[in-house]
Amino acid sequence: MNATSSDATAQVPEPGCIVLLTTSHRVAPGLLSWPAWQALRAADQVVCADGAHPQLPYLREAGISVDEASPDAQDLVDACAGGRTVVVVATGEGEPRLTDGLARLAGSGRIQMPDLELLPASYDLPGARLLDLVQVMDRIRVECPWSSQQTHKGLAKYGIEEAYELVEAIEEGDRDELREELGDVLLQVVFHARIAEEDAEAPFSIDDVAGGIVAKLIHRHPHVFGDETATTPEEVKEHWLRTKAEEKRRTSVTEGIPLGQPGLALAAKLASRVRTAGLEVELPRGEGVGYELLAIAAHAEAGGVDPEAALRAAARAYRDAIRATETG
Repeated sequence: MNATSSDATAQVPEPGCIVLLTTSHRVAPGLLSWPAWQALRAADQVVCADGAHPQLPYLREAGISVDEASPDAQDLVDACAGGRTVVVVATGEGEPRLTDGLARLAGSGRIQMPDLELLPASYDLPGARLLDLVQVMDRIRVECPWSSQQTHKGLAKYGIEEAYELVEAIEEGDRDELREELGDVLLQVVFHARIAEEDAEAPFSIDDVAGGIVAKLIHRHPHVFGDETATTPEEVKEHWLRTKAEEKRRTSVTEGIPLGQPGLALAAKLASRVRTAGLEVELPRGEGVGYELLAIAAHAEAGGVDPEAALRAAARAYRDAIRATETG
């Protein structure tokens, strides 16, 4: 009896293993993790439903035999009989039909299921979705009748609008709105960069934009990327202003201040530049509310208050009072 039981147990086939290999289209094909290459080389069979999968040429170049097939769940279970390992190179959708089928078979309780392993062969690094945005913008620029005709000048007003909406979301403290408005501002950056690629005389791309700001940030943070030391925000600001002055080589502290910004913000920026530079400049005197507002803005900036933000906060309180009156 014992010998018969042992023989029966020994005759039960091993269930084997199914490895679902996932890859990211945001990573160059062929750049797979070491565990992925190990699994591919050790597999008894490798299958892929997509004959145009970008990984296939690189797998075959590495000597991996790949069967172009679309097995269903039962096919895979049968292929794993006897302890075999089958690697499925997943398509972009992640093989939901296959995984749903395996789940149904496992739930039936009538089949001895193979081990199922999900193995990310390549995965997104932080910021990877920015590549999707660039690709989407490329297609929109080519195929959309409106977007394909836009210019830097035509889009300028939207940049201003989106910046204001972002500030409003920040001041309102709405997290969902903040995330959306950051996306809208980011769209403006990518859109302008895409248009810039088409310039006949001085083209540049989103990579040039990103490369420029990366270089600037590294240069202006010598306390992070260099040998300088900064332990307070004031010292950081001093580093920033010094390196910025070296880069720009400006002849006046007023250079680089956009005159098109709101009046209070403009006045505060001018006052900030004067104070930071240690200049003694008396405020101009004149008649009218403009000079009074200039003095108020300079006084607020000296006290560490953003006059533009302060006025917006007061205006929102005024708006709320108006609504209360209307509904009261």
